[in-house]
Amino acid sequence: MLYKFKSKAAGDVIMLGPNGDHLLRLIGREPAPRGIFEVEAMPGLIAALQAAVAADDAARTRNEAGDDQTEARGPGRGDGVALRQRVWPLVEMLRRCHAAREVIVWGT
Repeated sequence: MLYKFKSKAAGDVIMLGPNGDHLLRLIGREPAPRGIFEVEAMPGLIAALQAAVAADDAARTRNEAGDDQTEARGPGRGDGVALRQRVWPLVEMLRRCHAAREVIVWGT
């Protein structure tokens, strides 16, 4: 399944299903095949995503600092893509759409 976030004010953002589900849960929404982000809600959505990114960054830093066995475990220690990288396109889309007063819709 794919999520395709669309708006008149920005290019489309496409995410794989599990990543889109996770993102929607981060902002307090249940995953759904279709939906809308209203302009009035966008500042709160951006803040929620930024808070999730900050928490993820802090957890990654703690994990890296406490990992004394880096060489023994090798390079494949976990997910190489940080939450920051996954949500950045949607955060930028939310900013542009909020400035342009355009809604964002999605479908699968």
